[in-house]
Amino acid sequence: MTFEADTPTPSRKPRLIMIGNGMVGHYCLEQLVERQAHQHYTITVFGEERHRAYDRVHLSDYFTGSDADALALGEADFCARHGIDLRLGETVSAIDREARLVVTERDSHAYDQLILATGSYPFVPPIPGNDRPNCFVYRTLDDLDAIRAAAETASSGVVVGGGLLGLEAANALRGLNLDTAVVEFAPRLMPMQVDTEGGDLLREKIEQLGVQVLTGRATQRIEDGQDHQHRMVFQDEKVWETDLIVFSAGIRPQDRLARDCGLEVGERGGVVVDDNCRTSDPNILAIGEVALWQDSIFGLVGPGYQMAKAAVDTLVEGELTFQGADMSTKLKLLGVDVGSIGDAHGDRTPGARMYRYLDQIKQEYRKLVVSSDGKKLVGAMLVGDNSYYDTLLQYYSNGLELPKDPAALILPSTEGAPTLGADALPETATICSCHNVSKGAVCQAVEAGCTDLGTLKADTKASTGCGGCTALLKQVFEHELESRGVEVDRSLCEHFAYTRQELYGLIRVEGIQSFEALHARHGKGRMGCDICKPAVASILASCWNAPITNPSLVPLQDTNDTFMANMQKNGTYSVVPRIPGGEITPDKLIAIGAVAKKYDLYTKITGGQRIDLFGAQLHELPDIWSELIAAGFETGHAYGKSTRTVKSCVGNTWCRYGVQDSVAMALTIENRYKGLRSPHKLKFAVSGCTRECAEAQSKDVGVIATEHGWNLYVCGNGGMRPRHAELFVTDLDDTELLRIIDRLLMFYIRTADRLQRTSVWRENLEGGLDYLKAVILEDSLGLGDELEAQMQHVVDQYECEWAGALKDPEKLKRFRTFVNDKRSDPDIIAASERDQPRPARPEEIAALAVEVTS
Repeated sequence: MTFEADTPTPSRKPRLIMIGNGMVGHYCLEQLVERQAHQHYTITVFGEERHRAYDRVHLSDYFTGSDADALALGEADFCARHGIDLRLGETVSAIDREARLVVTERDSHAYDQLILATGSYPFVPPIPGNDRPNCFVYRTLDDLDAIRAAAETASSGVVVGGGLLGLEAANALRGLNLDTAVVEFAPRLMPMQVDTEGGDLLREKIEQLGVQVLTGRATQRIEDGQDHQHRMVFQDEKVWETDLIVFSAGIRPQDRLARDCGLEVGERGGVVVDDNCRTSDPNILAIGEVALWQDSIFGLVGPGYQMAKAAVDTLVEGELTFQGADMSTKLKLLGVDVGSIGDAHGDRTPGARMYRYLDQIKQEYRKLVVSSDGKKLVGAMLVGDNSYYDTLLQYYSNGLELPKDPAALILPSTEGAPTLGADALPETATICSCHNVSKGAVCQAVEAGCTDLGTLKADTKASTGCGGCTALLKQVFEHELESRGVEVDRSLCEHFAYTRQELYGLIRVEGIQSFEALHARHGKGRMGCDICKPAVASILASCWNAPITNPSLVPLQDTNDTFMANMQKNGTYSVVPRIPGGEITPDKLIAIGAVAKKYDLYTKITGGQRIDLFGAQLHELPDIWSELIAAGFETGHAYGKSTRTVKSCVGNTWCRYGVQDSVAMALTIENRYKGLRSPHKLKFAVSGCTRECAEAQSKDVGVIATEHGWNLYVCGNGGMRPRHAELFVTDLDDTELLRIIDRLLMFYIRTADRLQRTSVWRENLEGGLDYLKAVILEDSLGLGDELEAQMQHVVDQYECEWAGALKDPEKLKRFRTFVNDKRSDPDIIAASERDQPRPARPEEIAALAVEVTS
């Protein structure tokens, strides 16, 4: 059914429809709200997927612990709160331009203005057999769900496409414990971003991670395999067998709706738009990857955001236009740095000259492309080390004149990568390309009184996109504060005019054993706060390994450390016994089950290979731990910033692929470092072979077995900002491995900031990984023996904090819900679900209250 759209009247708002609810579409909605356009328009949004807008840039995080909610953009009620009608899972099938209608599978909707934000779709090469079972694309959360399900019964996977998205997909397959290969038609990986030298180095580094790379291969057909589900036949009749295939051979603009309704599209696809993001129909705009501006499609989120801003400005009759965007990129693919700036190949600049630096030992490649007169940077390429990227990008983006010897910008230096001071950047310099935030905008925010980095990010949106500009933003912000006479205070808090690192040094050198003594010598004001008390307690525990339950430390702690348990949302606590290496006897399993049953606790096996018990009330904790310790358990320190778990596979004891006893090594490591207090939690893993079932390369300390010993990976983490661990040293024997871990951990503990993960600490180290290797492996600072001795002292002083507390009547007095009563807390109400207790929901509590009243 169709009907003619009526003209807006004073009694009816004009109707704005947006087709597409991806990253760019969501950002467009935010801009509409920011500009108050939602007050002027009645806005309806159609999203083809069932999920609300999510972060595709970090899509691979879905395989490392993030769910759809964690990846979702904005608050769940954003649209409802601003009167926007969000229709998820509703596909638009046609646009009737004459009647100004969009037609969905359910209904027709009139519009006055229409925005196309349909994005792109993955290109699947027209290969016979590309539609066989277990052939996928890598684009949506539903795609990833399908890949993960198929991987459960597969042993190998192939990615067709060796570009940016292809390598992201390969990393995902590798994370699913599949033997992974990448097939690329071009003669090298990432042919758009790197040249032959860079491609060779990139291939070498990726193959070292256990991913097979097949370049110059054109797949002719896919057929039944002999040993695996699929056989891929190449142009030379060579074959490759695999169980699962992911196509990631580029993207194409999702422009079918535009084509069908007669909008102008480009020869190779894309909806033609002008500087205002209007299409050939003045009532229709297009933004993001579906839009073709001056014969260019922009496949990055930053340009899409700029288009969204221009489109909103068009709708509110502003003057902002889209003038193109820089496609420079800084990436980390399978843990390998790759950077590309401007005309990185030098094929778009007449007379371009080049400087190249290649270090095959350190596996680093850098290239500068300069103008014919050598005065301007027109492009750059980086493989292996992106620490040079920010400085080179500023030279390129702002047209700054190069130094007399441009090669100095890419040559190695004892001082690390060269930096371009914040004062050298013009006001127009782009700091955040995702949100188009200039240095001038940062200066204006400081001028207006902003003195907090978090507030600056919230106000300007800088560093809230991909996060690649974080270091530069901080540098410019602090420079602007200092230039205005505002002292940039790096003190721990108002009570100590020292950093955590400086406090650690004072405590260690002066042998300070208590917070009171430290405050008397080096503090000021009242006796501490919620920042310095836990930080000092952690340092004291790290230095002297005094139990956190000692009377001198208890007043410094938060709730979790005070009660040696994590408080949960309903006021109960979790109980987490240590299960070293994930190895446990049947008797101990029975003991945990008996305790859980006796105290009616919820039980859950965690990703760290241990069993958590939830729902214990405060007064029950000593009784529960008495029974667990009698059964041979110790505290798992889940409540503290300390060593948590050492995950392991079964190793060569059971597994036919194992080359070392990973369980024995995991037990050794966990028993050595248990109880070690640190600036943040520490997670370890030991894998018995390069199949990496223990996921060691996502841990603070990861150990992977080789035929000749152990490879050590450092400074990785999962969580909100996952970071791939970096290969530190190879083929260590058992003794050398522990010696190096001793040094590494103690150096981290003495130099890191408070609540700083090893990954962030590593990123902030001047000199980067090479500096850390020099300190730990080569003992460049002469600290090796001292670090080892400090660790040995900590190991020798270990005692189970719960075992100690149970022997001390004074310590046990704190485990009371009521000071003068041993009753349970009557306000803690549980419900049952899946035969286990859980916290009652508000509506259940309310219903119970009504029942009691009546």
